[in-house]
Amino acid sequence: MAHTVIGTAGHIDHGKTQLVHALTGVDTDRTRQEKERGITIELGFAHFGQTTTIIDVPGHERFVKTMVAGVSTIDVALLVIAADDGVMPQTREHLDVLQILGIERGVIALNKVDLVDDEWLQLVEEDVRGVLQGTQLENSPILRVSALHGTGVDTLAQSLRETLAAVQERDARSRPFRLPVDRAFSIHGFGNVATGTTLSGQARRGDELEQLPQGRRLRIRGLQRHGEDVDLVEAGDRAAINLAGEDAEQIERGDVLIQPGSLQATSMLDVDLRLLESAPKHLEQRTRVRIHIGTIEVLGRVVLLRDTTLEPGQQTMAQIRLEKPVVAAFGDRFVVRRYSPAVTIGGGTVLDPSPDKHREGEGSVALLLD
Repeated sequence: MAHTVIGTAGHIDHGKTQLVHALTGVDTDRTRQEKERGITIELGFAHFGQTTTIIDVPGHERFVKTMVAGVSTIDVALLVIAADDGVMPQTREHLDVLQILGIERGVIALNKVDLVDDEWLQLVEEDVRGVLQGTQLENSPILRVSALHGTGVDTLAQSLRETLAAVQERDARSRPFRLPVDRAFSIHGFGNVATGTTLSGQARRGDELEQLPQGRRLRIRGLQRHGEDVDLVEAGDRAAINLAGEDAEQIERGDVLIQPGSLQATSMLDVDLRLLESAPKHLEQRTRVRIHIGTIEVLGRVVLLRDTTLEPGQQTMAQIRLEKPVVAAFGDRFVVRRYSPAVTIGGGTVLDPSPDKHREGEGSVALLLD
């Protein structure tokens, strides 16, 4: 059976972590700072059934880059909206991110229904349906729940299982192994561990992997899938990899573990770029932006290849010149956020991960990429 991943999304304090606890019994806020402040700062993880992992992401605007890293490899979105607040700024931004990353399946949890009356609840649900209209999640079920009291949680769990059942197994086992690292830590007596979702290929205990963009060679000392020791992980699996090798402790979120030699780091990407209709202004040549691809955030500048500016809602071909190297493959999706203030303004798809350098307005290249 395919292993699948659910990712939460939604505004701060709308009850994502509490809802994950109600679904799984796991408190995904691990750090003392998270406990003291009562908000999620880092990614949290919980098992939902035998073959599914839930990634719990932060809702605060300061931690959107962590949210993007968490949902970059999910199969199903769990969009949580508090009934007393309704749709809020990070609700909209997280929904934009899900759209850009091509997340087509989801369930909407209207949480904290115990705090409002039926009339207000009906108004909020209508507003939510309006916000979802025209998105890939517009036909997703909207379920009324109270994570605090357990109301509707069983129905939500069943809806998630039904949505997961429609997820097709990733047909990528024949391609080289690739895993973007979303968490790295050290365990006393075991050493260094990196976790992530396997995008393609297979890896076995004892195999050698390459850590990019650094180019280090590391060996797999041990593997876990869904919390259990295994000898092999493959495309679609949430994996924890115990790594051995010189400088293995220097692995961090944003790195990518690959089959040695199968990919290379790059500082330029040719892309199909779309600016959201909600973007606050047009995009000019060589605008400095934040690029989120896989589990990493990097700064870069956008070189438009067939336009001098890109208006909200429009699409074009562009080259992104990055300030530090990333790892990408054809077809990978990415998110673009403004440099300052850091808000999501667009995204797109990688067309060429190792291009030549192009000039501004080089229309002939744009035609070849189109």
